[in-house]
Amino acid sequence: MGSKIVSDANAFVKFLKLCQDENKENCTYMDDISVLLVEKEELLHDIISGNQPIFVCEKAQPKCEPEATETTADTSVVEDTLFKVEQDLGPQPLSVMKARQLLSWYSMAHNPNMPWVEAPGTLHPLWVRCDKSDPCATVWRGVETVYSGNKTSGVKLYTVSCKGPTGDEPSFTTLDELKKEHEKRHHSSTVATKGYAQYNLFCSLKEESMMFESQSRVIASLTWNNVEKVLECPPLSSKASLNIKVTVGDIRSPLYQTYREMEFLLALAEGLRTGETEWLEPVETQSAVDLTRALIEELENVAQGVPGHTAKASEKQKAKTDATAAFSSVVIERGDLDFTEQLWERMRKSVTSYQDISECLKIVVKAVKLGKIKPWIHKDSNSTLSKLILQSYQQQIDTMPLAGLTPANMLLELGLDKIRKDFINYLSYYLVTEVDLQEQVIRVRKLHHLLEILGTCSTFMDLPHDRLFLFTQSCLQYYKTSNYDENHVSQLKIKPALISYFYEKELPFSWAMEVSSGQGSKEVKTTLYLSDKPLVDHVSFDLDVPLDESVNGESEKMSYYRTMVSCSLISFT
Repeated sequence: MGSKIVSDANAFVKFLKLCQDENKENCTYMDDISVLLVEKEELLHDIISGNQPIFVCEKAQPKCEPEATETTADTSVVEDTLFKVEQDLGPQPLSVMKARQLLSWYSMAHNPNMPWVEAPGTLHPLWVRCDKSDPCATVWRGVETVYSGNKTSGVKLYTVSCKGPTGDEPSFTTLDELKKEHEKRHHSSTVATKGYAQYNLFCSLKEESMMFESQSRVIASLTWNNVEKVLECPPLSSKASLNIKVTVGDIRSPLYQTYREMEFLLALAEGLRTGETEWLEPVETQSAVDLTRALIEELENVAQGVPGHTAKASEKQKAKTDATAAFSSVVIERGDLDFTEQLWERMRKSVTSYQDISECLKIVVKAVKLGKIKPWIHKDSNSTLSKLILQSYQQQIDTMPLAGLTPANMLLELGLDKIRKDFINYLSYYLVTEVDLQEQVIRVRKLHHLLEILGTCSTFMDLPHDRLFLFTQSCLQYYKTSNYDENHVSQLKIKPALISYFYEKELPFSWAMEVSSGQGSKEVKTTLYLSDKPLVDHVSFDLDVPLDESVNGESEKMSYYRTMVSCSLISFT
């Protein structure tokens, strides 16, 4: 074997070993190859199973520095813009030939039959981005070591090819063709087949006059054995799970009005924390002061008409008695709003300044002190204003200086008190008042997000209560120890029969079939992926057809990118 090939192989694997030992996330080899140390799923989109770190090789970004010349201010801005554009090219592929060379160096170093190439010890798998310039349209090449006990017994070589979208189903690789492709590389008497499908059960709301793009998603993921044909519908014997990501603020959510309430609460809390408040657009056309005065007048009229504390009867709305309906819609409309909760409802929809808050509360406190109103308050109300009103029942009212940030803090207390009662059926962790106000806001916000998730599952998917109960417990437990995160994906195992109504007449946005043989470290797979989006991000595709084509104006035919992943097992023994 040529001495240059050996020296090149040794130099490359020594470089990889150094990057691995020093845990360097991004290194440059020979000036033109970037070597990144990353988690596998980040770049290969679950094409390859497992979560161990991998090396990824790609073309190094060009070093483009602006020339140090005298320029006008305008010209320097242009040069700076060009510099930023050069730095934002995204991942760039290497040639297929270069990828083969890198993989051969890696394989030689692990081959015990080639002692002249120094063994590097255990290295992470190596993957190389390719430019699909060969007839197979190769976009990735990969290699990983196979062990027998503690000894290296071979390597697995992977090839990933990808072609642009088409809706022409006869052009898709058939199951028989996939089996033949597998048999070219592996001579096995028996093979197993497995299917995968993903459906988006909760996507964009489309109407004649609007398009609302939501980040909320409910993805049904199904797997099953013994595939019979391409794009077959998953059988009821499949294993299924729902992957749920809910972004608050979706106008379809049954908790949209609660979101608006939380939105105001968060804006108020953030203003108190930072000193800068971004007030929301008022929902009411009347001013906050006028609405507060109107509420006081209503109570005064009631007090004049009925002696005592019968205001409670007029304030109390008729509660729903159908508990089943309330649970199924998740939103339990309370019929027992007390005075402070009604005040909060009016003020959150109308205040646009701290002055509004101060004037409204001054009106209320004055009416209470003068005995003009004796409103009904929940016994367990925890706000400063509630305590003041309760004191007024005994004609013992503390002095209440409404200056500085005190009114805003009082309004925040009213909102927290109201929302906690709305969420009263949930765990006490989210509703405790012994922590400071900012921490209370964080916990109530988490609880609101959990209710959004449950509202989506219950309202739009009509999931049974036993599944929702277990799912609720896991979500509540998650947020006890985790930060607020709308991008978190919650997973719910479920029987396919419970969701088959949603997907059986739909086409999946992702579908795959796998042919496999062998066992353990010698298991090899050949897989076809059909997806509505490309599974690679470093090459471009010709879009000859739109991704959604109307068929006779009645249904839609999906166009799929076709990705093939094949594997070859090379034995060293």
